[in-house]
Amino acid sequence: MSKIIPFKAVRPAPDKVALVSCRNYDDYSAAELAAWLNFNPYSFLHVINPAFANVQKISLDKRFKGVALKYQDFKNEHIFEQEDNPVFYVYEIESKKQHFTGIIAGTSVEDYQKGVIKKHEDTLNYRVELFKDYLHQTQFNTEPVLITYPDSVELNTWILIKKQSEPLYRFTTTNKEKHTLWKIDTQSDLDWLTSHFEKIPNLYIADGHHRSASAELLYEQDKHLGNESLRYFMSFLIPESNVKIYEYNRIVRDLNGFSKEAFLKNLETHFIIKNKEQELWKPQDKFEFGMYLDGHFYALFYKNTKENSSVFDNLDAQILYEHVLLPILGIEDLRNDERIDYISGKLPITAIKEVIDEGEFEVGFMLYPSNINEIKAFADNQLIMPPKSTYIEPKFRSGLIVYEL
Repeated sequence: MSKIIPFKAVRPAPDKVALVSCRNYDDYSAAELAAWLNFNPYSFLHVINPAFANVQKISLDKRFKGVALKYQDFKNEHIFEQEDNPVFYVYEIESKKQHFTGIIAGTSVEDYQKGVIKKHEDTLNYRVELFKDYLHQTQFNTEPVLITYPDSVELNTWILIKKQSEPLYRFTTTNKEKHTLWKIDTQSDLDWLTSHFEKIPNLYIADGHHRSASAELLYEQDKHLGNESLRYFMSFLIPESNVKIYEYNRIVRDLNGFSKEAFLKNLETHFIIKNKEQELWKPQDKFEFGMYLDGHFYALFYKNTKENSSVFDNLDAQILYEHVLLPILGIEDLRNDERIDYISGKLPITAIKEVIDEGEFEVGFMLYPSNINEIKAFADNQLIMPPKSTYIEPKFRSGLIVYEL
């Protein structure tokens, strides 16, 4: 049984929503960030980075307190307003190529602890602690955990009906995405949606493992205060079929002392290699890998596929690690080794070609993306995917909906 709750959200005033909401802070280059902060006084970037010019000169404690103060300024200036009563939202994101629709709700920390909400990624303790401290100091969160639920004709129909009503927001962003938000506030709808999710045995985290772990840690730290809001964290829940999963491709700075010929010879132990020369080739199925080396693209076909292998052993990212990155290239720590970097599969493979042709990296590997069933199999078996196995969309805009603690 999965528990979701409506909550008294804080959100931008309707006439300012397009100006307030922003992409994730890390998505902005320094030049973009400076431009938005200089020319848009309503951007939520002012809240999450209140000391932009002095970001390296102040302690984290002071920075977090600055975030809390700036957020309060936005509320005092009526840039933000709070719902009078707890609500759910239906939220839709449309771009030229993608279309995502889901429900914004509070999800249960207890469900997370009991494994009703399942995970497939490991977390870094320092990041979990850091975000927990951020939540404790600022007392709000605007980055929901992306969670998938099983496709439901009944729920899809309900959402379609709700989308016929007048939305709360409808706006377009500078990256040409259209965003629409509907408020769900009648008691009958709140009860129906809550009871529908109670029939779902499990939910799966698609993106936001650190955020959910931080919410749990904050709850354990501060639950003695009796704050009911700590028992939940904000989530964006979408059907399994609606999540978009990209691969993370790998680029490596050197061949670990091997010549090109010796490196290719080592690869032949586990892969059939076909030189695609200048063809921009990328994997078409599982157990296939693309490689770019010395101006040529290669197709690598894994030889040792076995139907009875575990889901872990059959994961393409793990195959590449076990048979190439670790034994041949000497990369053991995928998170921290400076010889390896990652490029989202959302970018064209020419991005890999360009960065290698520039000379800083020597070889690139393209993977076939995982699917939701593979991710669920990891979660169901309490397995952890290797770092940077997936890049998942949709991405939520900061400052659109705020969950106060």
